[in-house]
Amino acid sequence: MGYTTLPGARVPIRMWADPAEVEDVALRQLHNVTTLPWVRGLAVMPDVHYGKGATVGSVIAMEGAVCPAAVGVDIGCGMSAVRTSLTADDLPDDLSRLRSRIERAIPVGRGQHDDPVGPARLHGVPASGWDDFWARFDGVADAVAFRRDRATRQMGTLGGGNHFIEVCLDTEGAVWLMLHSGSRNIGKELADFHIGVAQRLPHNRDLIDRDLAVFVSGTPQMAAYRNDLFWAQEYARRNRAVMMALLEGALRAEFAGARPRFGEVISCHHNYVSEERYDGMDLLITRKGAIRAGSGEYGIIPGSMGTGSYVVKGLGSTASYRSASHGAGRRMSRNAARKRFTTEDLVAQTEGVECRKDAGVVDEIPAAYKPIEQVVERQRDLVEVVAQLRQVVCVKG
Repeated sequence: MGYTTLPGARVPIRMWADPAEVEDVALRQLHNVTTLPWVRGLAVMPDVHYGKGATVGSVIAMEGAVCPAAVGVDIGCGMSAVRTSLTADDLPDDLSRLRSRIERAIPVGRGQHDDPVGPARLHGVPASGWDDFWARFDGVADAVAFRRDRATRQMGTLGGGNHFIEVCLDTEGAVWLMLHSGSRNIGKELADFHIGVAQRLPHNRDLIDRDLAVFVSGTPQMAAYRNDLFWAQEYARRNRAVMMALLEGALRAEFAGARPRFGEVISCHHNYVSEERYDGMDLLITRKGAIRAGSGEYGIIPGSMGTGSYVVKGLGSTASYRSASHGAGRRMSRNAARKRFTTEDLVAQTEGVECRKDAGVVDEIPAAYKPIEQVVERQRDLVEVVAQLRQVVCVKG
């Protein structure tokens, strides 16, 4: 469909959403971003909505600076998915036992493993690099040094909020596995720490919004943030890899007779920073609620629980900084959803999906999110659809 251009202070705002459907507070946040001296471009995805400092669903290109609040507090949050050899015919009518097996294999919410998961025993998880990864924990901020034990036990766990594990069917009846998670609490604590550091720096005193405080290249604060940021992004990637291996193991146990096989795992961040080059400039690209959609690169755009999801392939649009949306995007806050909807509404809207249907997840009800089909349609110039999925099992924290 292409994008709409809105005026900004220093750069225009390229928007793949209908501006009339974006909240005023989110539009104000987008304009605030364009006031930053370091900004070189701003692309807005069709799932855009209000967030802390910067909107969710924004791609910010900066030269020589990065805004930690524009990355999001769940550093490295993203998606993984894999197609299996199972089909709809292999699934029983009652999927509650499969859901229970998954929940036993992968802790959810604030849960953690009793003992750290040894990746060497997991099928499909590279055994190399783990010693170096954990050794680098000694170099992250002292503020989280005492969290090492918990971080090791939370490796391979889901978390809560909008994170999920799903068993899905595509339009051909093939079974897919999909999950959404990030860097767990260690990533959030690192983000909160560095946001606080940035807000106290002198060059951020006169910003239009203190949540847009940035780190500037060539400073010790920037070096420290980049170190911790990239470590947390790797934690998130490894966390999803361990969970996917555990999830595949659960299916092997549940469907031993069918001997399920698994394809190549698709994995993508959607809260992260990447060093990329555009228009002859070396830029720091911050994707907050957006995936990279380079030409031929696979990505995942999930809907809410009870709706559909999409596996896509990027078209490499430089107008969007080779990006696409990360999901459906919320159309109302969690508090608003809790006030408006009941557990009866949740039961009705998740009919046919084996999942939690209690008051604890009412804020995740499908109606609290934008229609995923509309979101995907608005970015047909950014991605092509490879597979359309529908959930049959959804595990949430």
